[in-house]
Amino acid sequence: MPKVSIVIICMNRPDILYPCLRSICDNTACTYEIIVVAYMFSKPNLLALKIDWPQVRIIESNELRGFAENNNLALPEVRGEYVLILNDDTLFTAPVIDGLLDDFSRLDGKAAAVSPKILLKDGTVQTSGRGPWTALKYLKHYLHLVDETKPTKWTMGSGLFRTYTLNGACFMIRTSAFKEAGWFDERFTFTPEDIALGHKLNDMGYTVWSDDNISITHLAGATAGPMETAIKPTRVRGALQFYSGGSNIKYFLMGCFIWFVEALRSIKWKFHDRSDPKSKASIMYTTARNVMHSIFTRKSSKEVFLRYYKEVPR
Repeated sequence: MPKVSIVIICMNRPDILYPCLRSICDNTACTYEIIVVAYMFSKPNLLALKIDWPQVRIIESNELRGFAENNNLALPEVRGEYVLILNDDTLFTAPVIDGLLDDFSRLDGKAAAVSPKILLKDGTVQTSGRGPWTALKYLKHYLHLVDETKPTKWTMGSGLFRTYTLNGACFMIRTSAFKEAGWFDERFTFTPEDIALGHKLNDMGYTVWSDDNISITHLAGATAGPMETAIKPTRVRGALQFYSGGSNIKYFLMGCFIWFVEALRSIKWKFHDRSDPKSKASIMYTTARNVMHSIFTRKSSKEVFLRYYKEVPR
């Protein structure tokens, strides 16, 4: 039986996936299995993946699903004592998996998850531990006023340190604890399922850790494309549901704040040239309007995504 089950979602991007897989094989000594959720793969790419990587278990996902749903297709199939959740746009340059396993050997049974330090491709830190996320912190984040690389009780520690929640780009978790938590919460389609999981683990009495001495590179892009017109309103709807904690009053107040911010953004971009539906001005304007329309809906985050996905300019 493998010690670690590695679960990777890839949306028809073998050009990104293959370097990730190679970096795992080149830097891992423990026994492991790799499960790739082949999301919306073309038939040629799916066939190539099966030929090029016969050791990889493939689960096909051919319906519109979010991060939580796609991971949850694979998680009941894992065989390892531990699960490594990993983005396909990540690279190892050191024995990350072996290092995280060694961390678990030094922690007690209440330690549910350990994360590496996650670096961006320019070498700057994306996250090294994450503190609790509250409604106020989310609103500050919405205005780009949250810096998770600022040293706190929960972040940017030295060596192996106690943190609070997770970054979905990479973390290792005890399979038993993950299963007890019910895997990922599928109410959330594009965030904050990783943060929600970390909070739930703490509520269940588990601890979450991070190791500053172990790092991966996350090749995350920051350019807004046409899909942002569907993804952002989905993220906002899910975030409001989570951070309001079931309080209608808190949801309303947070929603009003975000609605006002997006109204200002829509006004800003309204007076730019939007003749090309794929232009930045058009994308930003449409995204703002879609967020405004999705805040006070009764639709789930996935229903919001399905609604706007149909309107994404191709």
